[in-house]
Amino acid sequence: MAYRKLRLILGDQLNHQHSWFDDKDPETLYVMMEMLSETNYVAHHIQKVVGFFLAMRQFAQELEEKGYEVLYWQLDHKENKQSVPDNIKYLVDKFNIESFEYLLPDEYRLDQQLKTLADDLNIPVTAYDTEHFLTKREGVEEFFAGKKRLIMEYFYRRVRTDYDLLMESDGKTPLTGQWNYDHSNRKKYPKKIDVPKTKKFERDASEIVELIESFDIKTIGRIPDKVFDYPISRAEALEALEDFNDSRLIHFGDYQDAMSETERLGYHSRISFALNVKLITPLEVVQSSIAHWHKHSDEIDISQIEGFVRQIVGWREYMRGMYWLQMPELEEKNYFDHQAKLPDHYWDGNTKMNCMANAINQSLDMAYAHHIQRLMVTGNFALLLGVHPDAVDAWYLGIYIDAIQWVEITNTRCMSQFADGGKVATKPYVSSANYIHKMSDYCNNCHYDRKKKYGDKACPFNSLFWDFYDRNASQLKHIGRINMMMGTWNKMESSEREKILQQAAEYKANADEL
Repeated sequence: MAYRKLRLILGDQLNHQHSWFDDKDPETLYVMMEMLSETNYVAHHIQKVVGFFLAMRQFAQELEEKGYEVLYWQLDHKENKQSVPDNIKYLVDKFNIESFEYLLPDEYRLDQQLKTLADDLNIPVTAYDTEHFLTKREGVEEFFAGKKRLIMEYFYRRVRTDYDLLMESDGKTPLTGQWNYDHSNRKKYPKKIDVPKTKKFERDASEIVELIESFDIKTIGRIPDKVFDYPISRAEALEALEDFNDSRLIHFGDYQDAMSETERLGYHSRISFALNVKLITPLEVVQSSIAHWHKHSDEIDISQIEGFVRQIVGWREYMRGMYWLQMPELEEKNYFDHQAKLPDHYWDGNTKMNCMANAINQSLDMAYAHHIQRLMVTGNFALLLGVHPDAVDAWYLGIYIDAIQWVEITNTRCMSQFADGGKVATKPYVSSANYIHKMSDYCNNCHYDRKKKYGDKACPFNSLFWDFYDRNASQLKHIGRINMMMGTWNKMESSEREKILQQAAEYKANADEL
């Protein structure tokens, strides 16, 4: 077969609904590739690598079944040069390709690779939008042009208005007259709760696991019995969305921040992987859930659906815009000049802190933890400890199945670690044991005492919390939202503060053993 045009599809560009597929051209070759350059730039969770390979293979198979010309190279293909530029150059020469097309990557790293490749190729090169997001790459920058504060809430309202999501008939007023129900979305699980089980899509992944191991690829985490259970096709992703709507949307808003030893998934949707590789779109996700809510509005309070919509078309779109606004400088941000290393227990879950043990072991077991486990447990502890943002980024980018840099680094370096100095977050998200106890049952069975700031078995979060404010006082004094905490610290007796700081120093010196 002679091909004139080569089109590249990356592993997070599995959009069946893209306009590329409106017509079938036998002279257009679609190429998809498993490459070491994409498995090795950070140590990924084994389930993350498996998930990408499975989803890519499924997508390629479905394209072939629909009649498209597809070239799929597995990791061990004899012609695989193991990087995007090298493979594309090879294929252009092999098939005497006349033009090359690609979809705009969502990672700066790949965006630069493909721009350089375009300059190197001696044929026309065209880049296309992925047709996935509701806003443009430059959406945040354009929306906030000339403004000092880039507040997500206002951007969220604009998206809601533009797409008529949860709006009154006038198209300008939110349903009920209220935009945001965040204050209703902070409940702790009751002592007895029966959360509906999440639909799983179990499949044997031993062949891919063995392939990964044969290349000696460094991975993290576990894949129990070599079984992978996330949705990897569009059909499965839509099933997962329907399962969420039918069984867990009803309490999503209530308990989206809640944490429990016994409820790892809770009322969350578990569609983030399918969403981030573009098997489904954010617009169809929220429209589906809103339609379900309309049918069952007598049972499901509007705070449940609004909380879900805000996550998908608010935070997700906003963070993507912030990514393109701040890259590549964002990768160097370290507002507090933190230099500590990430404790060993982030890699094995072996810690006496019950909240950390639960959040980390869940992440190692499932390549998943919800946003509060990430922000207020593992991220919170890393910030209190003063870990270098590079180490935090690498861990988060690797361990979570839904972590692609555009969504990871903005939530980690900006939101969680405040390394950008407050461009995204309006204050550092730090807490003592009090917040963790308020939102979870983790403290009930912990080796440490959540009520103690120092002394035998004092909870590390408590002394490190005050140590954070003490050591960063000069960089925090302009942030009005934390004036009360700074005031509380400054009013403490000097002897009390000394004991707290001494305890914090001991914990920082022995972080691997906590």
